[in-house]
Amino acid sequence: MALAVIAGCSSMAPPSRQTLVGQTPLVIAHRGASGYLPESTLEAYQRAIDLGADAIEPDLIATRDGVLIASHYPNLATHTDVASLPEFASRKRENWPIDGELQSGWFAHDFTLAEIKTLGVVATDPERPQQYNGKFRIVTLQEVIDLVKAESTRLGRPIAIYPETKNPTYHRDLALPLEDKLISAIHSAGWNSRTAPIFVQSFEPGSLKEMRAKGLQVRMVQLIDADGYDFKTGELTYAPPFNRPYDWEKSGDQRLFRDMVTPAGLAEIKTYADGIGPWKPYIVPVKGQLDDAGNLEDINGDGKLDLRDASTEDPTSLIDDAHKLGLFVHAFTFRNESRHLAHSYAGDPHAEYLQFYGLGVDGVFSEVPDTAIAARRTRHSPQGQ
Repeated sequence: MALAVIAGCSSMAPPSRQTLVGQTPLVIAHRGASGYLPESTLEAYQRAIDLGADAIEPDLIATRDGVLIASHYPNLATHTDVASLPEFASRKRENWPIDGELQSGWFAHDFTLAEIKTLGVVATDPERPQQYNGKFRIVTLQEVIDLVKAESTRLGRPIAIYPETKNPTYHRDLALPLEDKLISAIHSAGWNSRTAPIFVQSFEPGSLKEMRAKGLQVRMVQLIDADGYDFKTGELTYAPPFNRPYDWEKSGDQRLFRDMVTPAGLAEIKTYADGIGPWKPYIVPVKGQLDDAGNLEDINGDGKLDLRDASTEDPTSLIDDAHKLGLFVHAFTFRNESRHLAHSYAGDPHAEYLQFYGLGVDGVFSEVPDTAIAARRTRHSPQGQ
């Protein structure tokens, strides 16, 4: 990845580094308080605000009638009860391409907003509470904006919204482009400025560049992904569709996401964005333990080889490199379940947050925002300094 490691810094030692502007890091509720309630629902966003999140994050996709809704998935089968509703059985599509990946299910572009409002949202993680399945509804971008404004007034503190243009090339190919409608909503909210309580993010550089060219002045964030881990080498893997932004794929640009974190890549991002949103292992790599035969060891003895058998490596220089260019760093995604935590953290999500806060990260995307806030309080209170 062409990233240096921080010399003399052991993988779990908490160095004293500051955020870009010296403020405490933001806690961004990833799809709301999705560790507690079905994601991207008004109830999940409200819970996140009640727990103290600084910002709430809606992914944006479009309905057939062109309304922006909060959903991580164009495929409604992933997170709603649409498959159980006989009135929509005929709308199921087989082998439908999304960013080059074939999926089967029911897709938002085949449904009006009124129809989507009849669907119940369900938890996407079986380890999380299931008793709310089907009780809550998908919400529109405007409903999220209205919630943020009302709660900011009620609580007397700023709450930011952090929308992502999800699969923007896919939507453009469907004649349902996301950018103009998002720009319009931001203007209507009175938020088209760098100081407004909003960040706009995307994995596709072209989406951000288009909105900037059309006069959007808000803070923009380039997301940086990968497919997975190679626990033997400690390197990230880059299998489609997580190897590169899909607008790069369609244009024939053969660079990978990892090229974004090189000095040249960061400098390019600086020309159109204000920050980066990297996947966590770009900052703290992880690597498995090998036995004498060169095979990965099942450290926790559960019969599986996964993140819980990997240890953190020395942090890279990515945060420092970004800060030198004036780019803030908001890392994703922090979750509490043990399967999402490297062995070095001993099953304690606080330990992971504390390491990233100590490295000077400017914000964290968290699905359990009260855990992120509690760790931040430990790190940034007078007693924790």
